[in-house]
Amino acid sequence: MIDTILIVEDNKIFRHSLKEMLCNAFPSMIIEEAKNGKEALQKIEDHTPDFIFMDIRLPRASGVTLTKKIKTAHPNIIIAVLTSYDLPEYRNAALQSGANHFLSKSSSTRKHIIELVESNFIWLE
Repeated sequence: MIDTILIVEDNKIFRHSLKEMLCNAFPSMIIEEAKNGKEALQKIEDHTPDFIFMDIRLPRASGVTLTKKIKTAHPNIIIAVLTSYDLPEYRNAALQSGANHFLSKSSSTRKHIIELVESNFIWLE
């Protein structure tokens, strides 16, 4: 069962909006936030999340590089790269780094994001 989601996103407004949406949809989950790669790695060290939403472009870091590092250390974490740059080269790089999913911020709906989270976990009451 899913316990924790980590949102790694430097855009504060987008990060908070995604967190609010996830908290409303999944009130029993822990939703953590990180604004950069360093903070993300610390949060993963403190409490390994089950699912990560990863921005592809972060300050002083690449979401692709960070994804590869996380997946090497924690292969069971599900990572969805979420980006404004819906380009084939970004998609390929994200998937080659070990990302499980690639989403465009502009075309991903609330319903799509909720279904993505639900589809990756067996829900136990």
